[in-house]
Amino acid sequence: MMRKLLVPILLATALGLNSCSTGRAPLTQQDKTGRLLSPEEAYRLGKLKNKPYVIDGKLYVPMDYRETAGYQETGIASWYGQETLDQHNNQPTAYGETFYPDKPSAAHKYLPLPAIVRVTNLETNASVIVRVNDRGPFVGNRVIDLSAEAAKQLGFYGKGTAKVKLEVVTK
Repeated sequence: MMRKLLVPILLATALGLNSCSTGRAPLTQQDKTGRLLSPEEAYRLGKLKNKPYVIDGKLYVPMDYRETAGYQETGIASWYGQETLDQHNNQPTAYGETFYPDKPSAAHKYLPLPAIVRVTNLETNASVIVRVNDRGPFVGNRVIDLSAEAAKQLGFYGKGTAKVKLEVVTK
């Protein structure tokens, strides 16, 4: 009986927390000079995004910032580009930044936003460092969704997906 109640309670809690106000200034990805905040600065300033969220009825609980030190993951990467931007009417990323398909960036389901990761294509050993500033991918067993530029640098833009290793490079 308790198990049947647990999922709806967790979903309601996550949705409720998402709408709570903390009294802080609105989330912004830049400091007063217009410079992008590093993950460390975002954490220090309380502008890190790691609250639970729900997509298609599934609850996702992002990692705590302190858990990311030394974090590694292996799996399938995909990419997204201008078509995603067009489809979502230039909507900003989950962290509030503008998505540029021609710059290296990424989406991840569980890393706090922002995060900096090194992604290595395990077939070619090419690697790229990207800023994780969005949520996803929510398709199949994929672990990371990269911008078109990052996919090009890793050599799988034409193929669509690749087996990759990702490593958080900053705490």
